[in-house]
Amino acid sequence: MPGRRGGVITVFDAAEVSILRSLVSQILGLIEPGETGDDPLERALGIGSSEQSTDPVLARLFPSAYEDHEQSAEFRRYTEATLRDGKRADAQTMLDSAEPGRVELTQEQAQAWMRALNDVRLALGTRLEVTEEVHDEIAEMPEDDPRYPAYVTYDWLTYLQDTLVRALW
Repeated sequence: MPGRRGGVITVFDAAEVSILRSLVSQILGLIEPGETGDDPLERALGIGSSEQSTDPVLARLFPSAYEDHEQSAEFRRYTEATLRDGKRADAQTMLDSAEPGRVELTQEQAQAWMRALNDVRLALGTRLEVTEEVHDEIAEMPEDDPRYPAYVTYDWLTYLQDTLVRALW
């Protein structure tokens, strides 16, 4: 997987690209721009809502920075819009560069892929209620279990992210 000049080269088949594109597109749908206040200055500065989402996936993608609710709300108000922008940019980089066949990623693209894969894994892992015993669960899970495809996909994403991390460092 290591490539030239610090980048990464990999090969995907059409089905793998389809899965990646589908999952990353779902993340884009989840992390649409956050709500901003009615104040034009706040909108221009990207100052958003201070409330944590009740959606468990969004709460996992944008966790509280502090245990104290007021501190966490204040931090979220000034940072979440920028975090959302970054996550959307990473996901879009992945969508723009995921192709069947040989894929050459620059160092910057590979890092965006790593962050986007992390977001996809966090979202899927939250929905599946993944625990540290996930590999044991998959090994013991019958292939006709309705959860099996999702768990195998989670495992594959973990492999991709691990391989990418190793290629970059």
